[in-house]
Amino acid sequence: MRQKKRTTGPRRSRGPDVSETLQNSDQPTAQALPSHGVSLGEAFRVWLRVAALSFGGPAGQIAVMHRILVEEKRWISEARFLHALNYCMLLPGPEAQQLATYVGWLMHRTLGGIMAGGLFILPGIVAIMGLSWIYALYGKIGIVAALFFGLKAAVLAIVLEAVVRIGKRALKNRILIGIAAAAFVAIFFFDAPFPLIILAAGLIGFFGGRAGLPQFQAGNHGNDAQDNDNLLGEHLPAHASPNMGRSVRVAATWLTLWLVPVLALVLILGRDDVFSQIAIFFSKMAMVTFGGAYAVLAYVAQQAVETYGWLQPGEMLDGLGMAETTPGPLIMVLQFVGFMAAFRDAGALPPLLAGTLGGLLATWVTFAPCFLWIFLGAPYIEVLRGNRALSGALSAITAAVVGVILNLAIWFGIHTIFGNVQAVEWGPFSLDAPVWESVNGWALLLSGAAILAMFRFHVGMLPTLAATSIAGLVLYWTGMIA
Repeated sequence: MRQKKRTTGPRRSRGPDVSETLQNSDQPTAQALPSHGVSLGEAFRVWLRVAALSFGGPAGQIAVMHRILVEEKRWISEARFLHALNYCMLLPGPEAQQLATYVGWLMHRTLGGIMAGGLFILPGIVAIMGLSWIYALYGKIGIVAALFFGLKAAVLAIVLEAVVRIGKRALKNRILIGIAAAAFVAIFFFDAPFPLIILAAGLIGFFGGRAGLPQFQAGNHGNDAQDNDNLLGEHLPAHASPNMGRSVRVAATWLTLWLVPVLALVLILGRDDVFSQIAIFFSKMAMVTFGGAYAVLAYVAQQAVETYGWLQPGEMLDGLGMAETTPGPLIMVLQFVGFMAAFRDAGALPPLLAGTLGGLLATWVTFAPCFLWIFLGAPYIEVLRGNRALSGALSAITAAVVGVILNLAIWFGIHTIFGNVQAVEWGPFSLDAPVWESVNGWALLLSGAAILAMFRFHVGMLPTLAATSIAGLVLYWTGMIA
């Protein structure tokens, strides 16, 4: 504690020097290299790489970030990565994008957070927009579907690898393994709400940590050699200290950026205009997407089809397929919904221009709040890293998250390998069971090959992704898949 105070506190023996002034400014300058030695230019390239590989929903995206940021680049420790992940899992919105924003903010302050979070969704914005144009003009394109068919096989292997990697580090005792197993059973077999699972795990860990039980401290202490070997270190960066004045400025800035466009559209166009409806509806969705996109997609589909008439029945599944097989968060499907809404109610605008604006508007009101949650709350989460009760709560939440990621991996695997699933219900018990007759042999073969390549022969992500994508195209060109 004394060392931290000497590092971040004011110097009384002499006036402020240039290095301290640069350290405590809100934005890094081009001349000032941060103490961890990672320049903004290098960070830009790394975050662009993370964004380009952000396939497979939150599990795959978290796996990519863990592999690049923690194991390869060693920017931050395992403990800090999991601490940030746990906070992001509690927030509404896409946890992987918020995790990227959090780490970017830790490394390079506000500019770094905007860069990391913005780049994370940029490939998805471009891909979904391009596919929305194709979908609106021509319908489904077979070669695009074939490319994504092969891609999903590798993504399944990446997701399974995430379960193994994070599970090995987070589940260090039987109590945490039990929490992970209970979380998996609750969400997979009983469809328990994700926030309830996280709340229950957090309470167990909070009281366990408060009581001093060592089992609830294992997952969040950086005692491993790898945890101690990272560029950021374990100290609290100067810009991460909570400050009420800064919090007020952050809240005012991001609330303005988020809500002023919404109010302007309503006042200028009226509440019944399609752009006003998009702005209001997706702003509401941004507030309730706890536990990821799947928690609200059914409601969005129902409203988009039955209430607003933006989509035809079944089109939401087409948009979901785009989002599942392109980079970025799954919630990017909302851009497709906004595009089709404005495309079909363009008014005086050309339909494609209206659709483009509608898709971008839906994306803006979906993701602007994500930056608010991180920039406002992360300093308070960082300063609590040494709290024993909070550490215990986050250890238990990490264990529960492993169970949830396993659930996502199985869900993704079932929908990758099988063409149809059916709901099975028996009292409180329910699950989506695969229809075995609908198994896709080529999907099973490619997925098995990708898993074997990554787990047995330790082939990297990029070669595996490239190989399965090319295989998907070859199968399409030879008529093996439609």
